[in-house]
Amino acid sequence: MSDPSPSRRGFLASSGLALGAGMMSFSAAGANERIRIGMIGTGGRCQAHIRSLARLQEAHNIEIAAVCDVWRPNRESSAKRVEELFGKKPFQTSRFGEVLGRDDIDAVVIVTPDFAHTPIMIEALQAGKDVYVEKPMSLTVEEANEALDLTRKNDRVVQVGTQRRSEGRWRAAHDFIAAEKLGHVSRISASNCFNHPRWARDFSNCVEQDVDWDAYLFNRPKVPFDPRLLRRWHLYRMCTNGISGLWMTHLIDAAHMVMGSDYPNSAVAHGGNYVWKDGREHTDVFHALIDYPEGYLFNWCMSLTNSAGTHYTVHGRNGTLNLEDQTYSGVGGEKGKEVEAGKLSSGEDGDHMANWLECMRSRQRPVADIEFGHQHSVATIMAAAALETGQRMRYDREKRRIYAG
Repeated sequence: MSDPSPSRRGFLASSGLALGAGMMSFSAAGANERIRIGMIGTGGRCQAHIRSLARLQEAHNIEIAAVCDVWRPNRESSAKRVEELFGKKPFQTSRFGEVLGRDDIDAVVIVTPDFAHTPIMIEALQAGKDVYVEKPMSLTVEEANEALDLTRKNDRVVQVGTQRRSEGRWRAAHDFIAAEKLGHVSRISASNCFNHPRWARDFSNCVEQDVDWDAYLFNRPKVPFDPRLLRRWHLYRMCTNGISGLWMTHLIDAAHMVMGSDYPNSAVAHGGNYVWKDGREHTDVFHALIDYPEGYLFNWCMSLTNSAGTHYTVHGRNGTLNLEDQTYSGVGGEKGKEVEAGKLSSGEDGDHMANWLECMRSRQRPVADIEFGHQHSVATIMAAAALETGQRMRYDREKRRIYAG
């Protein structure tokens, strides 16, 4: 395993996280031991996780023992909420290394901007912690490879926040397709569209004295304080790879799930910034085509400029499955072989967070194991690189690398 980059090493040293075998605990929670969790990044998505963990605290014998956020108002309000829900003040810090260095933390939930997901996860795995990490799991294949290898080497439990893997309808779709009810599936078509600036968070109250700016930029270029990079990070290349990672992650992971696929052969993409002239560095319309060795094409588009067209359809020789309303029919099927119209069973939804907690005790792999996170990372990185370079991107499974060709 390679050493952290100089900028990452410098930040980790200043944040109190000493790299090396001496800090690794590699504990696994026993059947009756209390699991203590640290929350890293306490924005809006984290609030949902805090509520979920609070709901599960008695059944799973857990507590949130630490909260970490670089922005003081977020950190303090989250700590107050944790105290209300769990009856105990959590440890507070702006430096994630101080959470990872604590012996009383068994696991962490990483809910930071995209660029920090895997780098923090790698440090958590080295520190012997189990991890729940939000999607997209990684923005680089190299870091995804390192995290996957560390997880297996250190016997850690990693759950990725691709919740569709806990939803019954996607498992039902997998069974339906595997039974060849649709015949050979050659295409999946999906889109997400909306037409309002949901990313336009207010930053007027985000002032420099309330932000640990060095902690926020820990592995990014050192730039002057800019509240937009913290509050509207979705718009900037230094923070995310754009629509591919932010949105396609869920839909491509669902395709992997229903088709039993893992890695694409190739990807192409196109898009542009056609409407939102708000300083963004990413497109507001994006279209990707991903080719799979199982013999199908995944077609996904997203528009931030018009709210029509959201769908998820699976197209086979015998008909079409619509996963928005869970119906299937012989529409488009070969004459005489059309599937009889019907509706998928909804199946039973699982609890994504509870599954992670259960697996921390059993040491089994969770439903959205890091292996699946690695797979969706490869696909979304390929699509983002195809858009950036204008070239078709391919994946070498043996060398675990992406290349143009």
